[in-house]
Amino acid sequence: MTYVSNVEVTEYSTISTYFQLDDGWKSRTGKGVKVAIIDSGIDLEHPDLQGKVKESVEAQPDNKRVLFQPSKRGDSAGHGTACAGIISRIAPDAELSSIKVLGAGGIGDGQAFLAGLEYAVKQRYQLINLSLGTTKPQFFAPLHDLLDRAYQSGCIVIAAANNLPQPSFPSIFSSSLISVSKSAETDPFNFGFRYGEVIELTAPGVYVRTAWLGGSHKSLTGNSFACPHIVGIVALLLEAHPDLTPFQVKSALYAIAQENEEKVKKQETKGKCEEI
Repeated sequence: MTYVSNVEVTEYSTISTYFQLDDGWKSRTGKGVKVAIIDSGIDLEHPDLQGKVKESVEAQPDNKRVLFQPSKRGDSAGHGTACAGIISRIAPDAELSSIKVLGAGGIGDGQAFLAGLEYAVKQRYQLINLSLGTTKPQFFAPLHDLLDRAYQSGCIVIAAANNLPQPSFPSIFSSSLISVSKSAETDPFNFGFRYGEVIELTAPGVYVRTAWLGGSHKSLTGNSFACPHIVGIVALLLEAHPDLTPFQVKSALYAIAQENEEKVKKQETKGKCEEI
């Protein structure tokens, strides 16, 4: 049993709010939780995802602006469908929304990415999956400002780390979002938390079998596919505790990960004792 606290310290007083986090959240399905997937689109006809995508929009350039129009073109790369499949497997009743900013081959424009994130924040999605990022320095400041606004408005943003050693934005903005890298773990509930690291969480991301284009499935490896595992977990937490702030969600994930680590240590100790 875990107790998670949200503590705010001022010059005059300390205000503490505690909530109890038992294992009941693990049996939830994500019902009523709205999840935006900013990616290459979602295959709306995939058997694993039929009826689960409540909104599908696509970035459309309009002079110097980027507008979002309803889209039925689905997924142009498979990447967004794969992320949606992972989320849906963990939180089958979550309400998914596709915000398409990537084209064929998973290639996109930084302005469309920024506009897609701003669209999701303005629509006040509870939970945003960002299995993409950029290394272009001109997007550092606008993404940082936008993620601060998302945090202040209560949007919980989960971002994948870059698969290459070079840091990418916005995954390094750990004060305003939750960043994730892959591990060889297979159980989505056994995620890890690396306290003090820029990329804090680890989740399954090696040979993950998930939905792919044309109604098929594919085994995929990468930080992109670790990210939706945490999104699915957070969807379960939000169904059980819908008023959680981004700070409280991160605190809850840390507490659960600590329990996971303690269980592993106990099992290792038990195994060594049995060998003696």
